[in-house]
Amino acid sequence: MIPAKTMKPKAESILEAAGEIFAEQGYRKTTVREICKRCKVNLAAINYYFGDKDHMYLACLKHYQSIAAQKVPFNFGINPSASPKEKLSTFIQTFIFRLLEEGKQTLFGKLLAREFIEPTGALDALVEESIKPSFYLLSSIVREVLGNNCTDQEVELCTMSILGQCLYFRNAQPIIFRLRNKDTFSEEDIKEIAEHIINFSLKALDNY
Repeated sequence: MIPAKTMKPKAESILEAAGEIFAEQGYRKTTVREICKRCKVNLAAINYYFGDKDHMYLACLKHYQSIAAQKVPFNFGINPSASPKEKLSTFIQTFIFRLLEEGKQTLFGKLLAREFIEPTGALDALVEESIKPSFYLLSSIVREVLGNNCTDQEVELCTMSILGQCLYFRNAQPIIFRLRNKDTFSEEDIKEIAEHIINFSLKALDNY
């Protein structure tokens, strides 16, 4: 986990605004001018607290990773004594809510999803500190569900398939909303999506 730093209220308010815009538009499309306008500060304040856009983005990732960890631990709240299928269900449900639920606690998941489709210079650190641990956790659960006779490649591909289902509902939202005549996911929608991916994945693994 990237350690969080104590920061001044003004710097924190800048990161609150920056995180929302980075999650909405991605790093490349976001401008410092937009961030200044949303949080009502001038460019000098950005330079004073962060130096430049790159350092502000890194600080933003650290800030929201810390917030996400307060709501959901990095083991996804999985009970070690639970059955493999229960562990998989908990992982998927937690991951989907991280990606789709609104609120600042979920912005880190949205920023990560952005990195998957628009990688930045921060990706290497994110892979080592956040993505790899989550991937290995899910892989270990998939191996438990499949049994010891499965190969490493089979486990890896099944793990990626499950993550791909989850990320589709984040990255394809403009298409999904048009197909379903909606402009957002309600809490019931998110629960339904999570249950669908859980059931679909468990049936697929049972017959793999």
